[in-house]
Amino acid sequence: MCKSPRRGKWSKPIWGPNRFCDLATGSERGEAVSHAYGGSSMKVRILVAVAVAAAVGVTASSAGSSVDRSQASITVWLQTDAQNGWPELVASVNSQFQKEHPGVDVNVQYQTWPNHLQKFDATLAGGNAPDVIEMGNTEVTKYAAAGALQDISSDRGSFANSANWLKSLKEAGTYGGRLYGVPYYAGSRIVTYRTDLFKKVGFAKPPTSLAAFTTAAKKLAATNKAKGFSPVYIAGQDWYVALSFVYDYGGQIAKVYRGKWQGTLDSPKSIAGLTAFKKFFLTASRGSKSTIETKPWPYEVYAPGMAASMIGNSWFTCCVGDKYKGVTGTFVMPSHEKGKPMPGFLGGSILSAPIGANKALAVDWIKAFTDTASQRALQAKGNIPNATNLLGNSVNERAAVRSWFIPNAKNWVNVENGNVIRNMLTQILTNKLTVKQAASSASDNITSVLNG
Repeated sequence: MCKSPRRGKWSKPIWGPNRFCDLATGSERGEAVSHAYGGSSMKVRILVAVAVAAAVGVTASSAGSSVDRSQASITVWLQTDAQNGWPELVASVNSQFQKEHPGVDVNVQYQTWPNHLQKFDATLAGGNAPDVIEMGNTEVTKYAAAGALQDISSDRGSFANSANWLKSLKEAGTYGGRLYGVPYYAGSRIVTYRTDLFKKVGFAKPPTSLAAFTTAAKKLAATNKAKGFSPVYIAGQDWYVALSFVYDYGGQIAKVYRGKWQGTLDSPKSIAGLTAFKKFFLTASRGSKSTIETKPWPYEVYAPGMAASMIGNSWFTCCVGDKYKGVTGTFVMPSHEKGKPMPGFLGGSILSAPIGANKALAVDWIKAFTDTASQRALQAKGNIPNATNLLGNSVNERAAVRSWFIPNAKNWVNVENGNVIRNMLTQILTNKLTVKQAASSASDNITSVLNG
């Protein structure tokens, strides 16, 4: 298992088997924690917690009226990434906040990703939820839908750089057109590659278009004949990669039409993206057409020398193996439009104010912790800031310029748990169904599940 000094969170979050491998940013749960957030058990926990909270008088309408807990202090839950990575920023923001709010203390409590939601549910049921909570970007929808988070839409314009928030994170904090969370920081998906092998086939510099990347893959395949060698390792059911093609061609997973969700993977633009993914996969990858992206992890193929490149989380660079560290580089996954990055599924964190919180103080603290100065401080630590106007020129930041997010539907987790998209990809890659047939079936399933 790869090891590394620290860090974190990235989406959905974007963790690997050892999330501290992430040298860029993180919060995507790996196999052990994975998409465990959601599903019927979590839904029941949330609804019960919210019901109990309401029964004891902790409701959104009364939030901020409790003199006992909110006038003298606020409680902030952050992940240990902040404790280990940027404690000086937390201290600075707290000092600034206290100067602007004399007599109000800030009680920061550090949490860990595997158990923070269980603890949060308990505080909701007990009527003592924190005033501010850091959540992974795919965790917000369920809690917003259950009424466990406060609507902060009226404060949207007062948050720094809100007009330029990263698309993926902005959508992650939004439910039903209302804002329930503020983007904190992000993590991106990139291409990790063998610079020596690419140079041998004429690519001293990384490809800047999908067509050029495809050409590189063909040349790499022709010059590396080892059985199972992948010019670009991709698992057949890696829907994060596949759907990036869909969004690159202007498609999307689903949309709201006349008040109902409608699957749109069968739209002409989505089909164009899926067709492009199929073509690229069959050219570039020797990965199984019916396996998920963690079995094996891409770096488990790359480290033994069986892949010239891999698409995935930026922290994969920590796991390339000692033999190839000196000849490993990264580049932005290129769009089919030359010079543009392909839209990626960003990971990241969102800051929300739960029911029962002092909304005014919570919003003010979040403002301070996400202002431009704070974002620059996070950026200096190697994190991706929350807005496009703050992005620098690093590979990780350039990869975040264009992004996409899953539908903000309370039943989305059931689409994931049902493997609707993964099964569609296998049907396409194995020619069990045509792209149009598989996409149409998946769209019908998505429509049914999201509206269920």
